[in-house]
Amino acid sequence: MILNMEDQMNIKAPELRVEQWIDADGNELAQPVKLVDYHGKYKIIYCFQHWCPGCHSVGLPSLKKLVDAFEGNEKIVFLAIQTVFEGSKANTYDKILETQKKYKLKIPFGHDPGNGRSTIMEDFQTGGTPWFIVIDKADNLVFADFHINVDGAIGYLTESIQ
Repeated sequence: MILNMEDQMNIKAPELRVEQWIDADGNELAQPVKLVDYHGKYKIIYCFQHWCPGCHSVGLPSLKKLVDAFEGNEKIVFLAIQTVFEGSKANTYDKILETQKKYKLKIPFGHDPGNGRSTIMEDFQTGGTPWFIVIDKADNLVFADFHINVDGAIGYLTESIQ
């Protein structure tokens, strides 16, 4: 469920501490992606692990539907981050490019191995994967949960970015 503007958590989103990134074309980025770079835009962050069955059966198809719905819209940015909290030998940096290509997602992907627990999990108090985070244009955390109502999110974002 996406919250209404009046129901927002009014919690400022913490800055990302993810160091390893590839751009929308799969090229390694020299500098990490930062939320501050997207101030004034809605930011949708999808957290996954490569070996997570739910990420592939539900989460990534949901992300793809969202990305496709807002293709070319400069008011929304999508980021996918592999939040490694288990299976570090299977959820490796090279898997982000594999996942990006498999789902034809032309968005930046990050790899967050943390130190036994990803920095995203620590900073955003996520409960695992798949996990969606929505941050509004004022950098407030609006939504964070395992499941997202994709059609509801599309409606909310469409209305909010007008």
